[in-house]
Amino acid sequence: MLPVVSIIIPHYDDLANLGRCLALLERQTLRPGDYEVIVADNNSRCGIDAVRDCAGDRAHVVPAPEQGAGAARNAAVAASHGVVLTTNNPPAIAALGELLAFIDSDCVPAQDWLERGVAALARGDIVGGAVSVFCATPGAPNAVEAFEMVFAFRTRDYVERQHFAVTANMFARRADFDRVGGFSAVVAEDMDWCFRAREMGLSLVYGADVKVEHPARATWPDLVRNWRRTTRETYLLNARRRFARTRWLLRALAVLASPLPHLVQVWRSDRIGGVGSRIDASAILFRLRYFRFVESLRLLRAG
Repeated sequence: MLPVVSIIIPHYDDLANLGRCLALLERQTLRPGDYEVIVADNNSRCGIDAVRDCAGDRAHVVPAPEQGAGAARNAAVAASHGVVLTTNNPPAIAALGELLAFIDSDCVPAQDWLERGVAALARGDIVGGAVSVFCATPGAPNAVEAFEMVFAFRTRDYVERQHFAVTANMFARRADFDRVGGFSAVVAEDMDWCFRAREMGLSLVYGADVKVEHPARATWPDLVRNWRRTTRETYLLNARRRFARTRWLLRALAVLASPLPHLVQVWRSDRIGGVGSRIDASAILFRLRYFRFVESLRLLRAG
């Protein structure tokens, strides 16, 4: 009997977190024979043999030579099994058909993550789950971690207002994925894929009980690296629209002005505590939004 759900994990040079993620996936409440794990290694410096040693018999590891998380996810999907369900499966699964569950290698899935994600697909074609952020030292975040804990992975807003799900926690039917096509390697792949899916009439729902945790970025260079990449990906996505340069300039100005209203989120957030952490997060908020404004103008001039 082939697996019902294929769990898709891109990986790059993060063996410790990958090992933790795979250990937690072994403990899922969904019946073990009903899911498989595919890890696509994206040219890790440690070499694919080290990744396979880490995975052991907990996952099938395949190479993803084209650099980028989107390309790695595509490689994992291509390597995953098809499935023919029988009436021997639990009815909730049998009614759904073959499924894909997307998660990142540094994520910490709840024990019932897979079961609840499968169940949530009864409400829509694509499920965007909840992602909470944690810091290295619980209760004592540094400035960057405090900012991340407030602003990173606002998944309900992404799904319900911005209409996309992050691939750190997303579920879809394989037939729908094949119809939409794979992830892009150059733009923000989760936004682009979900936008294409919605244009084809697929529905997107939020799964508040479909939970994973994600470590906060802990240093300013890590934050800059992430936002330089995502700003460029968003710029390329915006370039497909009418009046792209005008839209981008207006967006850059909005980013520059955004810290003031977003200070309210810092001071009301229940994700951090204490005046010191709120001051730290506020300082990073202003510094990062200025960086994003300058980076947006740089892309506009270069483009």
